[in-house]
Amino acid sequence: MFCLALATCATVCFCGCTAVSDAYRDTFGKREQVDSSVVATWWDGPRIRPGISLVVQISSVAAPPTTMTVLVDQNGDITLPLLLQEPVACDGLTLEALKQKLVKAYSKYYRQPMVTVTFAPYDGRGVSPWGTVTVLGEVGNPGPVNMPATMDLTVTKVLQAAGGCKPFADKTAIRVTRCDKDGNQTRTYVNINEIGKDGRVDKDMPLRAGDVVWVPETWY
Repeated sequence: MFCLALATCATVCFCGCTAVSDAYRDTFGKREQVDSSVVATWWDGPRIRPGISLVVQISSVAAPPTTMTVLVDQNGDITLPLLLQEPVACDGLTLEALKQKLVKAYSKYYRQPMVTVTFAPYDGRGVSPWGTVTVLGEVGNPGPVNMPATMDLTVTKVLQAAGGCKPFADKTAIRVTRCDKDGNQTRTYVNINEIGKDGRVDKDMPLRAGDVVWVPETWY
């Protein structure tokens, strides 16, 4: 029986989707595989999305730089001078991908166009190009919480941003659901009472855009 259990454990570890290092499990608590019905999104960097403002600069060897701030509309498009007849679709693109797209588009009007694209200064309101973490359950303001540009959002920080835990929230079993690049999903449980009471900031799990944080109701 022991050998069978050991073999099963080894198989799980090498398969990948449920493999968790002992150090990670000891730090953040129990982790388990979940089914694909749990909604979470893999995030690999800032992306352009509706509601975000961009700063676009266009120039060429024969034309001085033209700088403009544009808003990505609800369809995920931007409209730029000389391209008014043809809005540029950019929803989901990286800045570099949009830059290459604009270089190609402006090549019809400029010789060797030079393009730079950056995010407009982000003040923490509106839509974050760095994505969001969804907080649900027993919190004051459930819903998406913007990921800051510093990417340093943790469980305690996201709960504060969501209005804090309600009186009957179970603070010992905050559940974080995460999806990886291959669509595999895992759940990690975080005890924020332990973080506060014992000062264990090392147990304050760093979050990734696309994570779903669930605060359950206590049973007692």
